[in-house]
Amino acid sequence: MHILQAIILGLVQGLTEFIPVSSSGHLLFIEKLMGWDTGKMAFDVALHLGTLAALLCFFWNDWMSILSSFGRRIFRGMPYEKQSEEGRTGKLLVPIIIATIPAALVGYKFDKHIESMRDRPWMLPAVAGALALIAIVMLLAERVGQKKRAMGSMVYADYIIVGCAQALALFPGVSRSGITISAGLFRGLDRAAAARFSFLLSTPIIFGAGLMKLKDLLKTGLPHGEMMIFLVGFVAAAISGYLAVRFLMSYLQRGSLKVFAAYRFLLAAVILVAFLR
Repeated sequence: MHILQAIILGLVQGLTEFIPVSSSGHLLFIEKLMGWDTGKMAFDVALHLGTLAALLCFFWNDWMSILSSFGRRIFRGMPYEKQSEEGRTGKLLVPIIIATIPAALVGYKFDKHIESMRDRPWMLPAVAGALALIAIVMLLAERVGQKKRAMGSMVYADYIIVGCAQALALFPGVSRSGITISAGLFRGLDRAAAARFSFLLSTPIIFGAGLMKLKDLLKTGLPHGEMMIFLVGFVAAAISGYLAVRFLMSYLQRGSLKVFAAYRFLLAAVILVAFLR
């Protein structure tokens, strides 16, 4: 892999991991279209760590508030602060852990199985189908969701439903942010609240996936000559990921998911045309 390829793939990973258009679908399509190998373990770790860094950087204050509030409650017996609209309270820690369980179980059970199917001839059409199907889900969520509830009004049914939705994102083309934000909208959350909880929820699962891949990498070691590729991929994914999160959180204050659904339909059509050729 060349430096330019690492930059391009890192930028694509960061942007599409958080904008609801599917990072895995984009990377798989680029791999097939350009003949690039995006499946190198070291580079995969770099992309995971880069997107994790983007999340932690943007939501640092949220996580510090969540952890410090939880710590004061557990170790000092102090009551939780009044829940704010942003949900910066220790009360969120346990719900996030519980909501992470479905995706963690599905990932542990099926991640390697799905990875092994990347080269199957039907995978790209399946990705196109997932892109279109979740686009329809996003449009339905926009249409029927009341979009009135703040994150502070969430109950355990909301956490579990959004957590189960996240478990579906393992399949390429689904999009973690797309499916979880849609689930939040179906539960009546406003767009900004659904997006914020989606990103907070994705942090531990991205951390866990990155940790597992890093553990595998440490067993074999970083291949000779790939340190620069690793660093370039990490930085590109981190910068583009941070900008993507910042953009989406700002955009959803006033805009809808319709534009992303339209893009997903377009990308699905492009993939099918390329595949049929």
